[in-house]
Amino acid sequence: MAKLLLQVKHHFLLWLAGFKEACCFHRALFFCASSKILLRRTGQCFLLNGLIFLGSLFILRSFVIPILSWILPDQSDHISAMAFYSYLRSFLIHIFYVLWFYPLYIFSLLLGFLWYSDIAKYSFEVIKEQETSKTQPFDNSKKNEPEKSEGVDGLAIGIGEQVYSGLLLTIFFFEVFIADSLPFIGKATSFFLLSWMNAYYCFESKWNYSGVSLNSRLDFFESNWAFFAGFGSPSVIPGLFFSRLISNGIIGFLYPLFVLTAAGTQEKDIIDSLSRLNDGVQGRKIPIFYFSQRISTMVLHLFPSGQKEN
Repeated sequence: MAKLLLQVKHHFLLWLAGFKEACCFHRALFFCASSKILLRRTGQCFLLNGLIFLGSLFILRSFVIPILSWILPDQSDHISAMAFYSYLRSFLIHIFYVLWFYPLYIFSLLLGFLWYSDIAKYSFEVIKEQETSKTQPFDNSKKNEPEKSEGVDGLAIGIGEQVYSGLLLTIFFFEVFIADSLPFIGKATSFFLLSWMNAYYCFESKWNYSGVSLNSRLDFFESNWAFFAGFGSPSVIPGLFFSRLISNGIIGFLYPLFVLTAAGTQEKDIIDSLSRLNDGVQGRKIPIFYFSQRISTMVLHLFPSGQKEN
């Protein structure tokens, strides 16, 4: 019983540590002050998701809908006119969504992925330059990782890992969608799954640029699931209080900050220090990506040249 309580305490402290690290937004100021490209990319994300996307939603709900309700009121002397006004008002609002919000949402997603990758890349370069000036390695976890192969073979392995990782996360996203529709436990389950997915997105580019192999990333992530659940939680919390469109806009607005905090997080050192404080207790591994890995492997085997990555 005492051992179980120690495990629960250890995982709870890991979750708190991950949550705290995700909220270290002051690191973003350091990165943006150190790189003009990072400052520009972060500003572009704020502009697109904050001013344009969320601003459009604000204009729709604060001005467009009230004006339409005034021009096409719910109250009328004629029942047929009321029904027509309601239908016309609903039709115009849907047109606004179809012609503006949904294309803008898809555009922001596609452009956001490119900008987030740039943010992770240039934040890695900032830290690498800083650590090089101090004659220290960038990431202690890299000491135990083999260097990636160079040349044509290394390029092929890198591309293969990116394809497999993208497929794995796509399938994992559908798992989140399915979990959200489950009765009773759906919301809680999707909250944890979405926290893990967001945390993995934040750290993936950092690990990729650090030369950490895909297998090592997944093993480290699943072995320290509590820390990464805590790290991903702040990005999921807006979804508990706002509609899907608004919460996605808020997440897109804040996501560059989470990428930058992940770049500056020494996750292995934090996890090791908490383990030492708890008498060397190690977190138990949870196969978070088990089903995604199995399905990804099955999908890749459908192709003649598909090879099992994991």
